[in-house]
Amino acid sequence: MQAHLQPVDEVFGQLNSNPQRLSSQEAQARLLANGKNKLSETPKATLLQRFLKELADPMLLILVGAAVVSGITSAISNEPMTDVFIILIVVLLNAVLGVYQESKAEKAIEALQEMSAATSHVVRDGHTVQIHSEDIVVGDVVLLEAGVAVPADILITESASLHSEEAALTGES
Repeated sequence: MQAHLQPVDEVFGQLNSNPQRLSSQEAQARLLANGKNKLSETPKATLLQRFLKELADPMLLILVGAAVVSGITSAISNEPMTDVFIILIVVLLNAVLGVYQESKAEKAIEALQEMSAATSHVVRDGHTVQIHSEDIVVGDVVLLEAGVAVPADILITESASLHSEEAALTGES
């Protein structure tokens, strides 16, 4: 649909909406049908994948090499393999602690993202309400004001002295 080339009334007709409101029930149905207004996230690494990634650290590989060399020299000289076990325990402990710290950091980032979730003002049931930007649906009337980021691809139907800063998109300073 090339909404920018059509009259506003036609666009609202095609979207089964109107400039005054979108009902909460209709918005909920569209949210279920179309999904949230957010980019899909990359799948998270499993616990085993994170553990193997920690084991692939160059310093740990050097320690494993040292354990192998120590094991060979201990076997040749008929000495106990105490050094080998100590080195391997340190390697495993380091990998487990690395996975634990990474998991804690990931949870902290998720909590920060949840706390700083963007919100938008939309017209629902004839009233202006504030919702999470990810809950915007096709046909919503979004109200923008100075300093507010545009939360989705939208068609501007009314404006008064509209200015936009595109530096983030173009890379200008």
